[in-house]
Amino acid sequence: MEYRKLGKSGLKISELSLGSWITFGNQLDTENVKKCMKEAFNSGVNFFDNAEAYANGLSESLMGIALKEYRRTDLIVSTKIFWGGNGPNDRGLSRKHLLEGTWNSLKRLQLDYVDLIFCHRPDPDTPIEETVLAMDYIVRNGLAMYWGTSEWSYEELDKAFKVAKELNCIPPTMEQPQYNMFVREKVEHEFNLLYEKYGLGLTTWSPLASGILTGKYNESIPEDSRLHKFSGLKNNLKNNGLLSEKNIEKVKKLTKIAKDLDMKVSQLSLAWLLKNKNVSTVITGASRVEQVRENLKASELKNKLNDSIMEEINAIIY
Repeated sequence: MEYRKLGKSGLKISELSLGSWITFGNQLDTENVKKCMKEAFNSGVNFFDNAEAYANGLSESLMGIALKEYRRTDLIVSTKIFWGGNGPNDRGLSRKHLLEGTWNSLKRLQLDYVDLIFCHRPDPDTPIEETVLAMDYIVRNGLAMYWGTSEWSYEELDKAFKVAKELNCIPPTMEQPQYNMFVREKVEHEFNLLYEKYGLGLTTWSPLASGILTGKYNESIPEDSRLHKFSGLKNNLKNNGLLSEKNIEKVKKLTKIAKDLDMKVSQLSLAWLLKNKNVSTVITGASRVEQVRENLKASELKNKLNDSIMEEINAIIY
């Protein structure tokens, strides 16, 4: 496992990490959460990603139980704040919700601090100055080591950096955008100036496009698949064009390349992401230990993707 710096910070984070979205509390119980985290940790993963919204807080509670088996300094743990409940002040990026959301997340995780904390989405109803000052408070008071954003635009991030400088606050360190072979615009184009100007780090999510890049939807949607169980996810993928015949045809072509390289198309897709130097870590998800093992093997397989192979892949997906 390779460890990369999180942006310009001194934090070293495993290039592949394990996230809990959809799986922890929905597909995995306590024992299976422990098993998946143990497999990941033993393979070199040191970053485990979470959020207050995942399984309505249950995801954090399950991870909190599993974390008891590790030395705290060996781990990088995150949470994300935005959707905390149904009350008028239980969501968004106001100072009240950011602080209360953080305290509640720490209780569920059974931790004194998280390493990374994210503003899970931009909040047009809260002044950016209020959000930046609240995140500065959270970091300066030891509730988190670094703060960042998730699914913010270039303009929103640039403003956050400028406001942080004006108010003498700690600026964001990282952004968590969706990034895979079918969703590339933000990471590969929109954020280019942010890498150079601010040293922004990336903890990317949905590396396999909700399973499309595993090849399991090439012919139909299996009954035991995530898309079959979560109709909302399936409808969303169809509406945004990800689950299209055009993309399925691309996956079939990528599967042939993967087979020639003696790897699975999911591993090829993860290895392709790791070739991007601006990516600090790729957050993977898994509903069983075998998936964890299979995904993490991409770390050692990425060297098979030489310039010629990368050109062949890019000719298919671009």
